[in-house]
Amino acid sequence: MQQDKHPDYRPVVFRDRSAGYAFLTRSTATSDQTIAWDDGETYPVVDVEISSESHPFYTGKARTVDSEGRVARFERRYGAGEGQETGEAG
Repeated sequence: MQQDKHPDYRPVVFRDRSAGYAFLTRSTATSDQTIAWDDGETYPVVDVEISSESHPFYTGKARTVDSEGRVARFERRYGAGEGQETGEAG
C-alpha cells in the first residue's frame, strides 16, 4: 500500500507583527503556537516579518528610481563618449 506523501493542508493564521495584521488561509506551514480566531476556533499561527500590509510596494510608500538622473550624472562624471554628442541622434 502506498503512503500519502503530501503534507497536511489545513487552515493557518499568518500574522504580520510589524503591521498588527493577521489573516486566515490554508497552508502546509506548521507551528507550535496557536491563536484563537474570530470564529471561535483555534488555529496554528505563523509569524511573518512582512506581508502586503507592511510591504512598501503594496502600501504605496515605495521609492521610485530616477533613471534619467543617473544617466545625466554618469555623463557629467565621465563625459559623453568621444565623437558623440548627448541628446542628438545622428
